[in-house]
Amino acid sequence: MPRFFTPAQYSALRRLSALLMPSLNGSPGALDCAAPEFLDFLIGASLPDRQKLYRAGLDTLNAKSKKSFNKPFADLNDADADSVIRPLLVPVAWVQDAPKDPTVQFVVEAHRDIRAATQNSREWADAGAASGRRRGGGGAYLNPIDPIYRS
Repeated sequence: MPRFFTPAQYSALRRLSALLMPSLNGSPGALDCAAPEFLDFLIGASLPDRQKLYRAGLDTLNAKSKKSFNKPFADLNDADADSVIRPLLVPVAWVQDAPKDPTVQFVVEAHRDIRAATQNSREWADAGAASGRRRGGGGAYLNPIDPIYRS
């Protein structure tokens, strides 16, 4: 259940997450790692400019989808969803070189955030440790830091 995004925005974020970070070769995808749920929390606690970027970006994905296919982004098949986001995917060499178009900037930031949320999850670390691809008992996942130091 989304806390920050509207249901339509959250559904679009889930679809975008599934497209940009799918399950692959035994590694869990963004949906397996609850990346959209985490981003709903993170963006809800972010500065207003970031919140506006995400909300406007998700609304634009839904608007483009409705205009082209008469459906919200979340309901598009893979080929149709690809045709909506493909023109918005651009390489960005440096964070300081953010795209000028706000929708392109949203897709760049969302892609980075979805990947980071997925690859820093317990599910990702556990899958890597279980497969032997990443060493360590729990993979690279770090447990939360206890804010109260006990000596």
